[in-house]
Amino acid sequence: MPMLDKKYPRLIFLLLIILLLVMGYRHWQGHNQADNENIPGQTKQTITVIDNLGRKVQVPAHVERVACLYAFSGHVTAMLGEGDKIVAIPDGLKKDVLLNVMYPNIGDALIPVAAGSINIEELLKTNPDVAFVKNSTALNPAEVEKLDKFNIPYLAVDYNSIEGQQHAIMAIAQALGVPEKGQAYNDYYQASIERVQKVVATIPENERVRVYHAVNEATRTDNPDSLPGEWTKIAGAINVSVDQPLRQLEGKNYASLEQILLWDADVILVNEPGVVDYIVTNSQWSPLQAVKNKKVYQMPIGISRWGHPGGLETPLVIMWTAKLLYPEHFEDLDITEEARSFYQTFFNYQVSDEMLTNILNGEGMRGHSRAF
Repeated sequence: MPMLDKKYPRLIFLLLIILLLVMGYRHWQGHNQADNENIPGQTKQTITVIDNLGRKVQVPAHVERVACLYAFSGHVTAMLGEGDKIVAIPDGLKKDVLLNVMYPNIGDALIPVAAGSINIEELLKTNPDVAFVKNSTALNPAEVEKLDKFNIPYLAVDYNSIEGQQHAIMAIAQALGVPEKGQAYNDYYQASIERVQKVVATIPENERVRVYHAVNEATRTDNPDSLPGEWTKIAGAINVSVDQPLRQLEGKNYASLEQILLWDADVILVNEPGVVDYIVTNSQWSPLQAVKNKKVYQMPIGISRWGHPGGLETPLVIMWTAKLLYPEHFEDLDITEEARSFYQTFFNYQVSDEMLTNILNGEGMRGHSRAF
């Protein structure tokens, strides 16, 4: 019994030592974790994304706040289901009615970019995790210096071809952590191209329709190294401007009225509201057979202006144009239902009949938002 009594103090002492060690470890672990979380400039977990300039960019693995400083990137971000993360935009996105109906937060987003110049003080107010920019911004040392100074990762997502547009979509999707959605869109994109090409290949060259495509303005048009130059060809159109000398102004291409009269295209396609009225009521344009034959068409406007160099709905505009130019060859293509399915599938948005009519007619889809 005396031996047992002597063991009790020793046992209690050992238990106290163990308890103190456990408590000390937990206390140290808690302080260490807190210190790690509050280390200034601590590196966040990142992923690598290759942008359209071939740059390997480290972006946060979990992006919550996005600066879409190139309008196209805002359309893509919305298509990927991440539109509620948009905190900064160019002013043009506030004019896209359907985009603002889907994501009302666009109306509250700041506009820290104008004419290609970033207002860094305004951008910093939005605290972005990543910025999507035009290639020209990423190649401008003065603009790059602004972003680098405050460690804002940026991806150049500009393009001038279908391949480039598809790459930009995937780069944005990867940066936002949803590469599978970007791939699904590009799969549809490619399938739409192949669907149209298969039919267009059966149309003889001498039966192809000659088209003049007006971009935003009556005399702004396409050159061969452009997205519209490529998609019009896929749709079976002979684009009258792509092999002609054009005047360049701030990266845009313009034809003279004399050139347009000389080309005298069968059909004129216009992507900006108001330009159709300008063309058909202007006496200088009246000699054109497209005007005489009432074949000047307003193109659809949805999330973006279909067929615009920075527009998202390129798959749809390829099908729409092919159907418009060669209806007898595309009798099985219902562009109304194709568009309805497109917005449901890629934007998870059921477009009303009224809005769908407005989209296809290009009416009321640019300007201040309204309810449908």
